[in-house]
Amino acid sequence: RFVKMKLNKLVSSSRRKQRKRHFQAPSHVRRIIMSSPLSKEMRTKYNVRSLPIRKDDEVQVVRGHYKGQQVGKVVQCYRKKFVVYIERIQREKANGATVYVGIHPSKVVIVKPKLDKDRKLILERRAKSRMSGADKGSKYEESQ
Repeated sequence: RFVKMKLNKLVSSSRRKQRKRHFQAPSHVRRIIMSSPLSKEMRTKYNVRSLPIRKDDEVQVVRGHYKGQQVGKVVQCYRKKFVVYIERIQREKANGATVYVGIHPSKVVIVKPKLDKDRKLILERRAKSRMSGADKGSKYEESQ
């Protein structure tokens, strides 16, 4: 039996504590948890794999009942519930009112991110760190 060595002594391995910390996370931590992968084209363009999702990003749902090819804009990021609301993804309630359906950010891909100066800085910083890590090689590779 192979037991994986614990890498960070400050982070618990307990499922119970992990779940507690996840669901009691403060807003600034939830922003990071609510990250979405970038589409294949965006990934090659920016050399970044994922970004914290935000309002006005254009996304495409890739999992679940609402998956499909149509692209929608993020209307709201509801950090308290860990969901995002997307433009045309709605359902009708019993009384006839239409409500947005909450979708977890991991189940969408960002097709077109909303770029302001802060977001551009984040992309540049992360792309730079990816480039510096490219020459190091995988930690699992054996160098001879």
